[in-house]
Amino acid sequence: MTTATGLPYRTRKALFALVTEYIASGEAVGSRTLARKYMRDLSPATIRNMLSDLEEAGYLHQPHTSAGRLPTERGLRAFVETLTEVEEIPVAQATDMSARITAIVASSLRGEGTLRRTGALLSELTGAAAVVTTSPADARTLSQLRFIVTRADQLLAVLVFANGSVENRFIAVDGPVGERELERVHNLLADVVDGRTLTSLRDLFRLRVNDERVRVDAVRRRAFELGSRAVAGVSDTARTEVVIEGTPRLFELPEYDDVARLRQLVRALEEREHLVTLLERTVAAGAVSVYIGNESSDTAELGAANLSLVVAPYGDGDAASGTVGVLGPTRMNYARMMTLVDATATALSAAIKKAR
Repeated sequence: MTTATGLPYRTRKALFALVTEYIASGEAVGSRTLARKYMRDLSPATIRNMLSDLEEAGYLHQPHTSAGRLPTERGLRAFVETLTEVEEIPVAQATDMSARITAIVASSLRGEGTLRRTGALLSELTGAAAVVTTSPADARTLSQLRFIVTRADQLLAVLVFANGSVENRFIAVDGPVGERELERVHNLLADVVDGRTLTSLRDLFRLRVNDERVRVDAVRRRAFELGSRAVAGVSDTARTEVVIEGTPRLFELPEYDDVARLRQLVRALEEREHLVTLLERTVAAGAVSVYIGNESSDTAELGAANLSLVVAPYGDGDAASGTVGVLGPTRMNYARMMTLVDATATALSAAIKKAR
């Protein structure tokens, strides 16, 4: 019997057992360990022959002649692509995660960073570094516009975009703005702002400010003047923003005890262009994706630092707003990471939709 990997069933079973043990221990795995813990119906000699075949096929390698074997990136890929079970999240944990992400998105209206705080939560849940991005768009569409009083002559404008990203900017005002007046301003702008691009809003605010009927209404005039100042100078084209949270967790792993390997890790985290390429590919795929080490030229930076990336797109509806994922050593619990990343993306999508 063969599988999609082209391996006999028992040989594939040996490969998956070895990868499972390696992920748990971080050490080379021998035939005796597999016979004792995973394949009790086979002798160590039989398993040893299967491991030799796997090594010859490129799925395993042996660091030393007398040592056990380690999975190669090809072996890890075979393991990931044929996972039939994922680690389920307890209902209480899933509910708590959704509630916390909903609160994070809602707090963006007060100027707090959705990407950074979502990343910090995912890093906490996985024990690895988390990567969160917003996708670029040719025409940025605004979802909400809010103002917060900071001084008598200054407001903080909070611009919430349709992709979930948030930008804050200070604007000067002529005289103090009361809370009741600000509430009326928000109500007037709510229907005007939602779903419009920055370009169309600039044109609209300019027309409204010069409208005679608006000029005689102090509150309406104030609303459109503040709106005009808030969107002036804001870029119409978004950039892909990449936020990485929890990097100290990576520095503590035994994989990076070696100074040379640690330098490669730091370099991979600093040079983010290669990550953008992979993340944009994930948006196009529309599903959880796994990139393992040096599998291609696009993942060369990950391979140099012995890293893997598990990532999923999030968004409201068919259009993806960005990606959320986990960055960790190739020796990671892929079943658990894929589950947590997918759950985070789902919760983030739902929270963004609810906030609109």
